[in-house]
Amino acid sequence: MAAPVEPAVRKKVLRVVFISLLLDLISFTFILPLFPSLLEFYRNQEAPDAFSSSNDSPSVLAYILQYLNAYKASFSKPIDSRYDIVLLGGALGSLFSLLQAAASPVIGSLSDKYGRRTALLFSMTGNILSVLLWVMATDFRTFLLSRVVGGLSEGNVQLAIAIATDISDEKQRGATMALVGICFSISFTFGPALGAWLSTISSVKANPFATAAGFSLFLIVTETLYLYFCLPETLPSKVASAKLNGSANGSANANGHAATNGKAATKTTPAKPFVRTNSHFLLNLTHLTFILFFSGMEFSLPFMTFDLFGYTAARNGRLLGYMGLVASILQGGVTRRLPPLLSVRVGVVSCLLALFLLARINTVSGLYLATTLLAVTTATVVTGLNALSSFEAGEDERGGKLGNLRSWGQLGRGLGPLLFTSVYWWAGREVAYTIGGMGVLATSMIAFFGLKTPAGSSGKKIKDAKSATEVQL
Repeated sequence: MAAPVEPAVRKKVLRVVFISLLLDLISFTFILPLFPSLLEFYRNQEAPDAFSSSNDSPSVLAYILQYLNAYKASFSKPIDSRYDIVLLGGALGSLFSLLQAAASPVIGSLSDKYGRRTALLFSMTGNILSVLLWVMATDFRTFLLSRVVGGLSEGNVQLAIAIATDISDEKQRGATMALVGICFSISFTFGPALGAWLSTISSVKANPFATAAGFSLFLIVTETLYLYFCLPETLPSKVASAKLNGSANGSANANGHAATNGKAATKTTPAKPFVRTNSHFLLNLTHLTFILFFSGMEFSLPFMTFDLFGYTAARNGRLLGYMGLVASILQGGVTRRLPPLLSVRVGVVSCLLALFLLARINTVSGLYLATTLLAVTTATVVTGLNALSSFEAGEDERGGKLGNLRSWGQLGRGLGPLLFTSVYWWAGREVAYTIGGMGVLATSMIAFFGLKTPAGSSGKKIKDAKSATEVQL
């Protein structure tokens, strides 16, 4: 068991994590509202006749559009050509998520071995390269490469959670995880709007989005320098080793007994076997199934609002901004006080109600009621699962376990939009959202009957270690 973190140190690290994560997520969200116009720019430039047989040497983008068009043509329900760019954006989003699913466990394991600070700075190097490629992306191939590099190197969120876990005890864990959620809500509320505004400022003729990309690069470089100078190492074994070596060296210099102190320094108390309440497999499965259906619904929502209410991008932006604002308020005032398992249960039930409501609504008031329920879900489920996973991980395995949890979630985020929208176009809105609701109902069964409250997560100490089940996963 690591020594408790001093309040002043914890306060400093939390401040660094909050500011750096805010910079990172705002930078990340710049590109979200730009995808339609950005991809349309590349299509007009490189593949205006992508589906013409006279196109002798089609570009990479032309090939991708041909395959997406063939996929779209397979549906019995005609899909308007206005969705071509949306499908392309969804394909790129799925690619990014699947690359993150592959990279997250590796980044997490590296942080367990070499330290959180080292792994985070390594991840930031990849992020800088990714955004730099976006600044230089005068063709689609370079832009695609920037997304690949970004997907493979994006580890900031999981490492921020691991760092926050390192410096928090059981009673502080829920509030600390909610802090990460607040960063998400703030960033997704203001970042896209700032990115859209920056895209109106033209600075490089060959790349109309260079201003937004350049400011994103500025934020990422600023974040990296801030982390380099201000973030201390928090991995418990590294911190303990540094303190022990410092103490041993100090004693050796004072008394001239380096050998004796060196031997004393090697004597450690045998670690007690870590007792788990929940299997990490079950936690990861819960994350996968939830994100699979939630992300699919989230991606299809603009299609539904357009079909039912003729919503424009601006009105969809206001709807999502409302959801982000409500989620921020809930995370700051409610989620941080809830035990993590209760947070997960509240969120999945709220998502279940929202999905069944979305399958049947025909009014804007019904849409906003469902969106409010989705805001509750956004504020609770992932935050609670991250906290639960941190309770079930030993000090020197948190990075890997949290990386695996994120990997399973990103796998769901990579597959969910493709599967959900396929059902939406094959069978219609009612069937798609009803199936989504049944999927979340299955996730609810796991949350209510499969998961248990870990010792310490409700602020209570274990009275008997044997009362918990030790799970070797």
